[in-house]
Amino acid sequence: MKQAGFPLGILLLFWVSYVTDFSLVLLIKGGALSGTDTYQSLVNKTFGFPGYLLLSLLQFLYPFIVEPENLFIGRHFIIVLSTVTFTLPLSLYRNIAKLGKISLISTVLTTLILGIVITRIVSLGPNIPKTEDAWVFAKPSAIEAVGVMSFAFICHHNCFLVYGSLEEPTVAKWSKIVHISIVVSLFICMLFATCGYLTFTGFTQGDLFENYCRSDDLVTVGRFSYGISVILTYPIECFVTREVIANVFFGGNLSAAFHIFVTVVIVTVVTLVSLLVDCLGIVLELSGTLCAAPLIFIIPSACYLKLSEEPRTHSDKIMSCLMLPIGAVVMVFGFVMAITNHQDCTHGQEMFYCFPDNLSLTNISDSHFQLTTQLSILNNSIFQ
Repeated sequence: MKQAGFPLGILLLFWVSYVTDFSLVLLIKGGALSGTDTYQSLVNKTFGFPGYLLLSLLQFLYPFIVEPENLFIGRHFIIVLSTVTFTLPLSLYRNIAKLGKISLISTVLTTLILGIVITRIVSLGPNIPKTEDAWVFAKPSAIEAVGVMSFAFICHHNCFLVYGSLEEPTVAKWSKIVHISIVVSLFICMLFATCGYLTFTGFTQGDLFENYCRSDDLVTVGRFSYGISVILTYPIECFVTREVIANVFFGGNLSAAFHIFVTVVIVTVVTLVSLLVDCLGIVLELSGTLCAAPLIFIIPSACYLKLSEEPRTHSDKIMSCLMLPIGAVVMVFGFVMAITNHQDCTHGQEMFYCFPDNLSLTNISDSHFQLTTQLSILNNSIFQ
């Protein structure tokens, strides 16, 4: 919402959710047309070994780089402890269907976090000044916003795994599941985005929890729930990364010993990365533009267009032809803008409105620049 402009952001969120829904169904249709049952085999049959390698790289990178960090005090210790105690054991599962109940718990926790965000828009929002560009329709960084939204919705890298876990999987049943899931996800994302942005407007951070004050006990519960949700979600991502390695280097089969070894290596490397990186915003943008955009927009459309014998005027083909160039634009320009417009992190820093005395001295200015200038003058005066 902050990057796109609030009204345009709402429209883009609906559009990205629709494209996600369409491409998830398109993938399974492509699998049915090609007689394949994995994303990699679909692309391999459609575009050969080069396409297979490219998809494998994207499927590996997306889940590999998306594990967010916890926000607790002593984050390095907490990350290592939670990884060894929970993430690694859960990641060792060989059957993705067994992670269903774990995912359900994560969904319940997400609902709890959403309730906290909604509560704080009422109790905290009125005390925070709105920035002067809070309600502009569109902003130049809207393409970056599409990347972040794509990151939020993408599940294409494991859709064949989920499809295969269904009892009597059919395209019709899959379509129904996808429609329901996307509508629920859109509703949750919309509430999160709207309530978060209306509370903080132009002060919104890449990680929304960075906006709340450390002394807020209710938000601390939300942070804890978020950490648990990440722990319970990551094994599904690890499952995909491990499958890519197994398909590329081991012919699709891992012995029990290699299964454990590969899982430990993946989790260890990802943990090391998460210990070094604490800027969630740039992770969302880069992962969204480089990995999510081609996995959602480009590859499903390209596969379907090459495999389908439907006439060119068929709705699926028309939509696929539109998604290809749009995906390319989001990928290229989104990446360039994410690099050139990279914003500094404020990880662990308290926002100005967490200090009531300082907030009152700013006269509730609507300008971010004026607020920063006045606070700087205040700090200099105190120092002198």
